[in-house]
Order: sequence, then structure tokens, then C-alpha cells
Amino acid sequence: MKMIFKILRYSGLPFFFREVLQRNRVTILLFHDMPKSTAEKALRYLKQEYNIIRLEDYLEAVEMRDASRLPKKSLIITFDDGHIRNYELLPVIRELGIPITIFLCAGIVGTNRHFWANYATDELPIPKLKTMSNRERIRVLNEVGFEQEQEFNTSQALSKQQINEMNELVNFQSHTLFHPSLPRCSDLEAYKEIVMAKETLEKDFGLKVNAISYPIGNYSNRDIEIARQSGHQCGVTVDYGFNTIDSDPFRMKRISANDTDNIDELVVKSSGLWAYLNSLLASRKLDYGFDPDPER
Repeated sequence: MKMIFKILRYSGLPFFFREVLQRNRVTILLFHDMPKSTAEKALRYLKQEYNIIRLEDYLEAVEMRDASRLPKKSLIITFDDGHIRNYELLPVIRELGIPITIFLCAGIVGTNRHFWANYATDELPIPKLKTMSNRERIRVLNEVGFEQEQEFNTSQALSKQQINEMNELVNFQSHTLFHPSLPRCSDLEAYKEIVMAKETLEKDFGLKVNAISYPIGNYSNRDIEIARQSGHQCGVTVDYGFNTIDSDPFRMKRISANDTDNIDELVVKSSGLWAYLNSLLASRKLDYGFDPDPER
């Protein structure tokens, strides 16, 4: 796979995507749990090739209908979940002077609760768990020893102290309470996941929450309406593509760059080329050994 990324990088296609397709658009990248050494390499490259802006900068441009407020090759860097290792990003972003947004699972950060995806098994793989109703997923995970409100001996998510320390440089937003697939939730479950997450982050952590990242990239019109009515100004997806001031703020597109330490892979994925190729393969229902479902 490394050779494939190297060939693609030097094919000239990432340069075309970056300098032409991304030039007058806003790219939003998705990461999750990068170690510090990988973050240093990745963020230095992105700062060199793009103009990294705040999520708020883009929202202001959309609200004012003024694309001139945005620099060429605008890039927004996001992390989903609020993994404890995100704390290692602090000295990196401080040194580089770049803004990032971290979407927090409000029911997990500041506790010793764990992310349910870490309890998937061979018999219960993540793709299968994603297709279950929220109630069924919780039930089958209970059977293998996981309860979403159980306090374990170790933390997997950022602590309140870490969030407070990072808050000056990081834009913290919502990723629901416990990371369900929202369309698999009942109306009441979806309401609690979206509304109570916002309330928890604002009341318990003192954060200003106006954005949501839909877990697993799944969302419905119902979920968007709940987010809108509860005071969110935007929602980010994992739908492939770039954004403009005309984009729907509740269906903002993102590109998954994963947490790779391979610079060739980062160059290809951050340009959007990899997701574009995967979308072509998925639409034609062909299997060339690529994963058409980017990491979420």
C-alpha cells in the first residue's frame, strides 16, 4: 500500500487537486488519535501547503456570504472523539500556531468511561455494530462486558483538566454523548445524544458549543433539525468533497486523512484524491483492494 501512495503522490494528481480543485474551496480534514510524532510531521506539512483557518472563520464567511474573507487553499483541521492522546497535540499546535477543532463525546470526556468501538470483537465487528439499532448495539455490547456508563480503571478520553488547559488554543465542539449512529436512534435517543451533549459541554466544561460532528458520519434530516433547533450553527459529515460559502452548513463535507505517519499517504489523502478514487470504486461496485469507507 505504501508504494501505491508513493506512486499517486508523484503522479502529479495531488498537486492538481491541491492547486486547482482546493484553491477556491474550503477543505476540512478529519483525524482521530494521532501520536505526537505523527502530528508534528502531518501538521507541519499541512501548514506548508495550505492556509489553516478556524472553523469559526469559515462560518463567518458563510454567514456574511463573503468568500473574500477566506484565503486560497483554506484548510480546517478537525479531530473526532476526544481521545486522551489528543492532549499531546498541545505543544505542537502551540509551536506551529495553528488552530484545530476537536469534537468531544460529552458523555465520555472527563470520565473513566470507554469508547464502545474498542469493545468490538471478531463476532461483533464495528461494521456490524454500526448497522444495529442503538438499543440493540448497547444490548449486545453489554453481553460482552461493556456498559457505556461504566467507570473503568483507566481513561480513554481527555480529562476536564486537560480540556481546560487546551481550551485557549483548541476549539472544542460536540460529537454527541456516546457516539451512536444517530439514524439508528429513536427520536428520544437522538434528542438526548445531541441536546444533552451540548448542554453537558457548556455547563460542566464551560465551552461554547455551536457545531456538531455526526458520529460514524451518519445523519438524517431529523438529526439535522434537532441540532439546528438546539442552537448548533453547523454540522460536519464524512461525505466526500470540498466546501464553499454556498455549502449547507449542516452538511459540511470532510475528508478522512486517518492518523497515518506516512507522508506520501498524507499528501494523497489531504488533497482529496484518495477519497475521490474510493468514491469512484464504490459507485461502480468494484473491489480493487481499497476500502471505500474512510475511517470515521
